[in-house]
Amino acid sequence: MEHLAFKSVKDKVCVITGGGGVLGTSMARGLASAGVITVILDINVEAAKKVASEVSSDYGVKSYGFKTNVLDRASLEEVRKKILDEVGEIDMLINGAGGNSPKATTRLEQITEEELDHMEDGFFGLELEGFQKVFDLNFTGTLLPTLVFAKDMVARQKGVILNVSSMNAYKPLTKIPAYSAAKASINNFTEWLAVHFAKVGVRVNAIAPGFFLTNQNRFLVTDEQTGALTPRGEKIIANTPMGVFGEPDDLNGTVLYLLSDMSNFITGICIPVDGGYSAFGGV
Repeated sequence: MEHLAFKSVKDKVCVITGGGGVLGTSMARGLASAGVITVILDINVEAAKKVASEVSSDYGVKSYGFKTNVLDRASLEEVRKKILDEVGEIDMLINGAGGNSPKATTRLEQITEEELDHMEDGFFGLELEGFQKVFDLNFTGTLLPTLVFAKDMVARQKGVILNVSSMNAYKPLTKIPAYSAAKASINNFTEWLAVHFAKVGVRVNAIAPGFFLTNQNRFLVTDEQTGALTPRGEKIIANTPMGVFGEPDDLNGTVLYLLSDMSNFITGICIPVDGGYSAFGGV
């Protein structure tokens, strides 16, 4: 069903990096429901093409799937040419590529006096390679696509960029310092870029999802064997006032709002979509 409130986005072209993932797929479907032509970019080309095919079939709106590496500028430039040739000018960009890794995750939540003999299980055991990989995927994987896809928007003096941050940007979670630091940098970059582009008609905003079950975080919050919540997962639910994990579709109203002309005077903000997590002090 067409959303009349979002008619300004109908027939616009939106590029979604990381579009083959759980949240990217949902965003593509939400956009297609409003008539947006989506371009699904993912390093897994099979996933990108599968999402595009399903979106086209289910919504009767064109969708395209291409392979790209958000950490390789040449790869991004190549796919940009394909998009311009096969789809048309890019109106909107969602920087959705990102994720965490066990290699950038500590075993300990805190180093206590009792754990002084096991400091390698905390901060001091982090591998620089793992930390750098997670930081690059989230921050550089937002920076490079913006460098490639936003230039035409600026030249035309029209366009919208939406970055995907996280509640970790505001309240860093224990165990995942690289992911938290990278998402915090995305918030800062969003504000900087919004000011930089403000006078040429390109808006830049972000969303900060709370806790959604994705392929990247499932290993931390659910037991692989039973599917039950881990103690960490139970903590998350206890500190989310709504008492549940978010469903991927819960992002779509905010995404459509920030991409549409309904938010025409809004730039440089990050909206939490978090079930109340950011409002709760724990007591």
